[in-house]
Amino acid sequence: MPSISDHPDSSGRPDSSGRPDSFVDRVLEVVDAIPPGRVMTYGDVAATLGSRAARMVGQVMAFYGSEVPWWRVVRAGGHPPVKHEHLALEHYRAEGTPLLRGAGAAYRIDLRAARHSGPVLFEEAEQEQEPSGENGRNHPSDR
Repeated sequence: MPSISDHPDSSGRPDSSGRPDSFVDRVLEVVDAIPPGRVMTYGDVAATLGSRAARMVGQVMAFYGSEVPWWRVVRAGGHPPVKHEHLALEHYRAEGTPLLRGAGAAYRIDLRAARHSGPVLFEEAEQEQEPSGENGRNHPSDR
């Protein structure tokens, strides 16, 4: 996988406020914050950023993910990154990531045990929504 340094147009540096200046930087920051032995799906990473762009997270990881623990970002079914299954398995074993065995040599991550909820990193994610409805409930099924 190419690194940020392979792409001179992407500085990979925060702006003067200390906040990451691009989607790429924010994705890499979220991935870097995933603890050992835990994982997030591509969709989880996107959601942490207030986005639904799971495929874009995959593209970021393909082009820039070599500098962060890329094996901690998995597909929605718990399967490791495509074409990196064997290398990822070494990392999962070393970190004690909970695995589920399939038929033959196939495996996937036990998402119930290993899923990380993600950090709150950015102002947009830190804003709490005011509860609405009766008793501070938001969803119609809660009323």
